[in-house]
Amino acid sequence: MAAQNGKSGGSKLDVAALGRFAERMRREKLPEIATRAFLRNLRFVAEGGATVVPEASIEPVATLPELASLERFEAAGRRAASRAVVLKLNGGLGTSMGLSKAKSLLPVRPGISFLDLIARQVLHQRARLKVDLPLVLMNSYRTRDDSLAALLVHPELEKQVPLDFVQHKVPRIDAETGRPVEWPADPSLEWCPPGHGDLYIALASSGMLEMLRGNGFRHVFVSNADNLGATLDLRLLGWFAETGLPFAMEVAPRTPADRKGGHLARRDGRLVLRETAQCAPEDLPAFQDIERHHYFNTNNLWLDLDALARALTESPEGLPLPVIRNEKRVSPDDPSSPRCYQLETAMGSAIEYFEGAQAIVVPRERFAPVKTTSDLLVLWSDAYELAADSRLVARNPEANRRRVIELDPRFYSAIADFEARFEEGAPSLRDCRRLSIRGDFRFGGGVVVEGDVELVNPDDDQRLIPAETRLRG
Repeated sequence: MAAQNGKSGGSKLDVAALGRFAERMRREKLPEIATRAFLRNLRFVAEGGATVVPEASIEPVATLPELASLERFEAAGRRAASRAVVLKLNGGLGTSMGLSKAKSLLPVRPGISFLDLIARQVLHQRARLKVDLPLVLMNSYRTRDDSLAALLVHPELEKQVPLDFVQHKVPRIDAETGRPVEWPADPSLEWCPPGHGDLYIALASSGMLEMLRGNGFRHVFVSNADNLGATLDLRLLGWFAETGLPFAMEVAPRTPADRKGGHLARRDGRLVLRETAQCAPEDLPAFQDIERHHYFNTNNLWLDLDALARALTESPEGLPLPVIRNEKRVSPDDPSSPRCYQLETAMGSAIEYFEGAQAIVVPRERFAPVKTTSDLLVLWSDAYELAADSRLVARNPEANRRRVIELDPRFYSAIADFEARFEEGAPSLRDCRRLSIRGDFRFGGGVVVEGDVELVNPDDDQRLIPAETRLRG
């Protein structure tokens, strides 16, 4: 396990502080496995656990199987579909876009959200495969109510398996005192989600793991709710089921744009993820060498529920995943509020803990996350079309990979500001290579952007790009 904080994992925590955290979690009636897992991570950070994965301790991954080579497994995927589950991580609030609700409720098309498209995709696959393919959300305590309310328009979704389970919450740590955060003005800010690595113990503590297994389900496809490129692929399902893998990760080739992100490697014969914060300064050139370390994690995972049940039996405190220590302000709206730490884990790092786990190379089209309003603008535009099976399909995948959209964060980063400036719809970006906007612009309907376009408004007053304007650069 490695505390990913870039420097030292140490803090002011002591035995008495650990007791305070345990008491607070038990007072909230959190499951015992969640309390034990958090205390283990807390103790690890307090004792200054190892923070880096040295380049000398790992080997590059030279070759991996590719999705394009799995055509022969499609029939096996059809056979395995009756035992498959689609699980979407839906705990994200999209706070970087100024949201206070689930990011999956953002519109992708007029009146159609991410969550709507996910529901339609699953229902389409049910009809095509003639199986009761469950859709299960891992919600957070902050996203559950809104998300379940939104899915009421799809009453046919819920069958023998509930639509969701809720990931745990853990106390935030006061950066100055090392004690649990106290914030009487809004006690909810004393807590945080523990990252999507909480998936494994939340499946168990919620009863969802045994419910799924008890109903005959075994193979789970996991992906982020904001990644509409991640759909159940029969070739991947057949390959995973037929080969009896316990765990598989979809990876994609790194490009120069991915140099600063984490990569896949081997350590002691097993696949392992190394993130930027786990890299020592002297190893940075090797870390960023995309010819040496070829692959990054798309966060599309395949999980065998029987293998997970065995792993949790052997590790009753949960899988010992690397700890990520993130520094925040207690109140996101108050930059003067105290600093605090959040301890999190990432689900992809579990690849190291499943004997025989594998990775497979997939096209970049299966990795289309929306992290910023720039990403959302491309999805809104004609660069994507909505297919009959409710997938958003890139009209020109190669152009999509190269396209660069840069929106001035002062005017476009918050979703309300963004929507106000594209009230009449996104411009056409089908033939756009690069759009850079500096300053405040509002777009009329039917604007077309071609080639490389840079818009600069140095004034305080907003400028209008009139309807039907064609911008060429």
